[in-house]
Amino acid sequence: MARKLKVFQTSLGFFDLAIAAPSMKAALEAWGADSNLFHQGVAKESEDPKFSEMFLSYILARNARVEEDLVDQLFNSSEKRLARLLLLMANFGKEGRPDPVIAKLSQETLAEMVGTTRSRVSFFMNKFRKLGFIEYNGDLEVHNSLLNVILHDNPGLRR
Repeated sequence: MARKLKVFQTSLGFFDLAIAAPSMKAALEAWGADSNLFHQGVAKESEDPKFSEMFLSYILARNARVEEDLVDQLFNSSEKRLARLLLLMANFGKEGRPDPVIAKLSQETLAEMVGTTRSRVSFFMNKFRKLGFIEYNGDLEVHNSLLNVILHDNPGLRR
């Protein structure tokens, strides 16, 4: 049976740290502490149930995102990975309205995020623009039609 996670907090200089761990010992190991911060009064178990719930929800959501990214990297082409990244950055599929205009990023940065070369990103960005999925003149505006690249393995998209 899985052990229940608890949230532990400590301060490290200017930073507050929180960790979800099954025990104080596990928290100390994760922090890399060489002394017992709990006995010194520098660390404590969180007593705020709302914070604990929020923190654990964040950790689980982050873990799910890492798993999605791994599956994306293993099974999708760089074209689909770029389309997914652009849609995620524009908040498509999230609550509320998507923000189709994305902050300026270089193609080199996009290439690193997708795991491909800058020339491939340039090729796909031009292709997406020609097909009307994005507008890319200084600012990058993503249209919801870009979802077609991810959802459909349509040969018509392979121009």
